[in-house]
Amino acid sequence: MLLSRLILITFVLGVGAQETPDSDNLEYINPLIGSTSGGNVFAGASLPYGLAKAVADVDGQNTGGFSTDGSRVTGFSALHDSGTGGNPSLGNFPLFPQVCPDSEDVNTCDFPKSARATGYINDSVVARPGYFGLTLESGIKVDMTVSERAALFRFTFPSSAGSGNASPLILLDLTDLWDSRQNASIAIDPENGRILANGTFLPSFGSGSYRSYTCVDFYGADIRDGGVWVNDRAGTETQDLYVKRGFNLFYLQAGGFLRFRRLFDEDMTVAARVGVSYISSQQACENAERGIPNPLNDFERLRTGAEGAWRERLSPISIKSGGADVELERSFWSAIYRNMLSPQDMTGENPLWESKEPYFDSFYCIWDSFRVQHPLLTIIDPETQSQMVRSLLDTYRHEGWLPDCRMSLCKGWTQGGSNADVVLADAYVKNLTGIDWGLAYEAMVNDAENEPLEWSYEGRGGLQSWKRLNYIPYLDFDYLGFGTNSRSISRTVEYSYNDFCVSTVGRGLKKDRYTTYLSRAGNWKNLFKNDQTSFINGTDTGFVGFFQPRYLNGTWGYQDPIACSALASWCSLTSNPSETFESSVWEYQFYVPHDMSSLITTLGGDDAFISRLDFFHDSGLADLGNEPVFLTVYQYHYAGRPGLSSKRVHGYIPSRFNTSTSGLPGNDDSGAMGAFTAFSMMGLFPNPGQNVYLITAPFFEEISITHPQTNQTAVIRSVNFDPAYNRIYIQSVRLNGQAYTRNWISHEFFTEGWTLELVLGEEESGWGRAVEDRPPSLSTDLGRDLIIDRGGYGEAGANILS
Repeated sequence: MLLSRLILITFVLGVGAQETPDSDNLEYINPLIGSTSGGNVFAGASLPYGLAKAVADVDGQNTGGFSTDGSRVTGFSALHDSGTGGNPSLGNFPLFPQVCPDSEDVNTCDFPKSARATGYINDSVVARPGYFGLTLESGIKVDMTVSERAALFRFTFPSSAGSGNASPLILLDLTDLWDSRQNASIAIDPENGRILANGTFLPSFGSGSYRSYTCVDFYGADIRDGGVWVNDRAGTETQDLYVKRGFNLFYLQAGGFLRFRRLFDEDMTVAARVGVSYISSQQACENAERGIPNPLNDFERLRTGAEGAWRERLSPISIKSGGADVELERSFWSAIYRNMLSPQDMTGENPLWESKEPYFDSFYCIWDSFRVQHPLLTIIDPETQSQMVRSLLDTYRHEGWLPDCRMSLCKGWTQGGSNADVVLADAYVKNLTGIDWGLAYEAMVNDAENEPLEWSYEGRGGLQSWKRLNYIPYLDFDYLGFGTNSRSISRTVEYSYNDFCVSTVGRGLKKDRYTTYLSRAGNWKNLFKNDQTSFINGTDTGFVGFFQPRYLNGTWGYQDPIACSALASWCSLTSNPSETFESSVWEYQFYVPHDMSSLITTLGGDDAFISRLDFFHDSGLADLGNEPVFLTVYQYHYAGRPGLSSKRVHGYIPSRFNTSTSGLPGNDDSGAMGAFTAFSMMGLFPNPGQNVYLITAPFFEEISITHPQTNQTAVIRSVNFDPAYNRIYIQSVRLNGQAYTRNWISHEFFTEGWTLELVLGEEESGWGRAVEDRPPSLSTDLGRDLIIDRGGYGEAGANILS
């Protein structure tokens, strides 16, 4: 707690926020949080779930396009993802403004990326919902806003830029952020001020390729001429160009440009309307014309409209800070904001199949987002979450598999299990509407029963061994399909939970075979080696019993339990592949979310489990920068110590999750880091795929959430709230005015609009510690009835208020 308080003090800018119910929540949103040190956030202009995402692209940490790492700007583009890993994502067809020193010689301008790259003035960066702007060191100011599928850029050339016969120029580069372009075409129309371009590119973390299109119209200045450029030479002799990869796949830089007649006595602003599409250039133009019909007059309308759209999406939530520091409010609202950037609504922009169903893209990746992002959207935007589920099912209907990761119309690499199954189960137990549950169950069973030929980007591998041996073997012999033959431990524990989720939906739909999947949900036990020890730098940690890899013949292999942890080397699909993915055996030992009671027994009981969990978090083994750690922060609840969960999360916020540009401990992963922050601050944390939220002390005096569909308002109110966070332990709870002792609650809290009153104190109390007050587990009597029942209570005949 001392560390947490000291770090909190460093963020105090003044007195705590006053209660201002009429204040604008957008004022608390800072899109630059996590814009350096690996947060990879998208910091630019976007509508909620919008396809068009406009920002400056830099040559440093540019996975999300822009970074506050001091690197140089190479262009301004309108397609991006947020918080992704892998290679830099999208950034197609960037525009770049400059002034050619000699208007008679276009080649006095710089065309290649490295040559034209220009620094930006740090104090000039402005990032707000629906708007982004900065000033380059050249003096050229660029700001931007968006419609759903088009962006509007304003390039302001100051009168001081250049001298004599200097000529303003804006180029378009036939590239993306990581130069993955395979081929591209461009057509310049100087007379009408239009550039059309299209190209084939590679996804940043997946297989295959995609084609994107743009339509750029320029306004506000007389056009002098235009042309094309290839590598570092340009000319006005031709207005069309087709380019491929060069000799030996050498990357050939190329694009087009327009030059403008200079006004020497005043600043000159050129507006660029950029339509984007994955269908055709014509559709890109139509998207631009529909969204931005009057480019010279629409900027403020678009900006105001974007702000209105964000206010509407945030409107279900309100907080009473109770004197909490304003920086915590900024963390909270910014975290929620980032969860509505991706996945992106691309309905009508999918060239792969025709459908009346929604199509969302940039599920990047579900291995990250199923844990917190989708559960958060289920609460604050259930209609959109339902549409995302329908999109996943429509992908299954047309491509034969639920995606585990998908971006730019391509199949992304599978990181663990078939975790779209968890998203579907979570939607099912929380009664999301408009979903074909028969189709959903069919898709989940397909994951559980049928192995695809290529399971590196869909389905599951090793199913023959999974069904016969009840675990995924180390060095498995799998002739049915092909993928990265690693991750045997992490796949085993994830498949166990995936099958639990299949059984959840199957039981609710009264399917006969749900018991088969319920049985497989216990397969995690088959990789637990009860005499395995663990050492750190030669010193015994004192803990015995860990997951270990196991061969086909049942004998044990070995992986150091600390390997792939924050204390050792990074393990990914191709970088140091191991039997756990992006996490250690130490971290994966806690991943039995459906049967924590059995896990606790396996690890020696409540006290031994708590001791092990404490060591994991205190020793540096816990990687707060990656999503598998999230639930471990709260798993003290299952051992009857909810106060320790509250203590742990208050130690991580704001020390590791704060409002600085490096204020995320790792890659935001489409908002997952933000969802962890938002849930933690609300004092309710989900166990996804189950109708369970774990209760801890919130970071504000009161949080209210009005369900967008039922219009019922749920309230979490803290009695004795302490903005210095000395009182972070729940002493007692009242639910709708009645005493409540369970340390968890169900989703009906949100849909039916219940009120939780939490009495806080400075010492851990006896609240929520009794065995009967712990969250349900599959191996307990109460858990067997509740945990896989839709709604959580119907068939058990239990009443949450009792």
